[in-house]
Amino acid sequence: MAGSRYNGVLTMDIPERTPPSSDQADLPSRDRGSQKRVSRGVVGEWVVTILVLLFASTSVAWAYVVPTGSMEKTILIGDHLIVDKLAYAKPGSISRYLLPYETPKHGDIIAFRYPADPSSVFVKRVVGVPGDRIRIVNQVVYRNGLPLHEPYVWHSIPFADPFQADFPLNASLPDTNPDKQRDALLHDMLDHHVSNGEVVVPGRAYFAMGDNRDNSLDSRYWGFVPRENIIGKPVLIYWSYDAPERDLMSNTPSDVGRHFLDVSTHFFKRTRWSRTFQVVRGYQELP
Repeated sequence: MAGSRYNGVLTMDIPERTPPSSDQADLPSRDRGSQKRVSRGVVGEWVVTILVLLFASTSVAWAYVVPTGSMEKTILIGDHLIVDKLAYAKPGSISRYLLPYETPKHGDIIAFRYPADPSSVFVKRVVGVPGDRIRIVNQVVYRNGLPLHEPYVWHSIPFADPFQADFPLNASLPDTNPDKQRDALLHDMLDHHVSNGEVVVPGRAYFAMGDNRDNSLDSRYWGFVPRENIIGKPVLIYWSYDAPERDLMSNTPSDVGRHFLDVSTHFFKRTRWSRTFQVVRGYQELP
């Protein structure tokens, strides 16, 4: 299979690290309809964007550049994102009335610290929330017994990997890229959170997957996203530059210099102007 299926790491434009706030995760409410959730999300996106543009505060948002294709075609290699750190934060006594706080729900795109290596930040889509039962059959995701409609999913290779296509049925297949910490998290999920051939998402945890299902290091390989690992929600692409993955993955001085020279030389040609200031939205599922 061409390329590695183990990716999704983000490099940070702003190196400051602030521990994310946490609150009580629960199942998403369905009794208010999707229209209210959509309008609430739009308000939140633009509130955060305005705050960032006015104050450029890392306590409000983080900026990232995406170096891999695990979320293609939704988010591309070279997309520079603003991540709303307030979206899933614990509401304050006054701010709860001013800002659109929420809990992660189905279809949301989230940024989080990789459980196997918290120094890395991943961006994936929420597929399962606490209490959900997840299984994959012939590349189709089933949640609580029903197949999901996922128009955002892209399969980048012409054949199905048995590990990815049928999960957790084939989750014990040999791993071609062993990682001790990652494999320990996977085995914990398979040993303690599988019932009747389905993964059962525990409390204060989420099952997350990349939209590029054939090329994503996600919950199928390392288990759940703990609630406290979630940093925020990507809301805006402020710049997108068509650069090769190798230039964005490496931090050596020579590679950084080469990338800087490439941007200086080809800024106007390789900037994806149509993606500039494009809002990033999760998929709003019907109630």
